[in-house]
Amino acid sequence: MKWLTLSLSLAVRAAVDPSLARDLMTVAWRFRRRGWLRHAPFLPVPSREYVAWRMYTAFGDHAAVPSVRDVIRYARWARRGE
Repeated sequence: MKWLTLSLSLAVRAAVDPSLARDLMTVAWRFRRRGWLRHAPFLPVPSREYVAWRMYTAFGDHAAVPSVRDVIRYARWARRGE
């Protein structure tokens, strides 16, 4: 699965389940690059290096793309940890 496919799948799921949308937005905000307003494209997205490191620590592969199920499980888990 590619990142675009993952993003679109999560968007569809979030449209159906507002609580999931909240959880995914919270996780996305936590992953944002620090100082994102000072760097183009001026969007609160994580750095590629950070994402590669997170994929390596989670899946053992810098180029891994998590499944929809994995992302949803993580978002729900992160909400419980607040």
